[in-house]
Amino acid sequence: MGSQDNSGFPLVLHSTADPTRLGGTAICGFSTVGSVGVIAMSHIIQTMELDPMGTVLHPEFPAIALIHDSVPKHPVRVYQGDGLGVFIAEIQFPPQNDVHFGETVLEWFTKGGFDRLIVVDGVVSNELGIKEESDLWGVSSTSIGRDSLDNSGIQRIQQGIVSGISGYLIAEGERRGLDVTALLAECNPMYPDARAALIAIEGISELMDMEIPVQGLLEDARAIEERVREAFERAQANALPAPDTERDDDEVRMVY
Repeated sequence: MGSQDNSGFPLVLHSTADPTRLGGTAICGFSTVGSVGVIAMSHIIQTMELDPMGTVLHPEFPAIALIHDSVPKHPVRVYQGDGLGVFIAEIQFPPQNDVHFGETVLEWFTKGGFDRLIVVDGVVSNELGIKEESDLWGVSSTSIGRDSLDNSGIQRIQQGIVSGISGYLIAEGERRGLDVTALLAECNPMYPDARAALIAIEGISELMDMEIPVQGLLEDARAIEERVREAFERAQANALPAPDTERDDDEVRMVY
């Protein structure tokens, strides 16, 4: 998009927004690998009955409305509750916008007077099959955040790279002295991984010492996995037979 600086996108507050309810913990999720962040945020917004606070708008955003329960909404929104704020982006944007979105989140976080920010994202699993249990990893910008990960039983990333908006947020958090923690749930990138989102929500519950109901999300995960299994079985049934393994004298050996 056309922005030449690293400033954030405008956040337009709704007329019914109550900024005095801000503070506490801020959580954000985006439409990235496995849709882990956006699934987790949608579930938290619904189950915790958070109120809409504002919309992130920009002239070069795609003109699109997402329909939820017959109500049209812009794709990038923020919600509020008592001691809890949620930032959600329900469509994918080009990577060149990552810094702008990161700055938008940090501006919302700092002006809202939040104490800490939790970023939810996915990390690609080495096993692309359906797993009953996925790993959850964490990395934090502060020693307090790292202690919280340890106390919550969440594995800390010791060495590696976190890319995208999540990487920018934790790096900027360290630079600015802000408490930013990224939760990275192992996921399958081939479909919306609701089970990975469930694992991430359980991690949030541990960090916040607050119960977030997950039964509906577990049912969604099972339904998605069943559809994936059915699609895989149909693909297997329609697959071509394996080639004859007997070597032809005229066969040209391939070198890898």
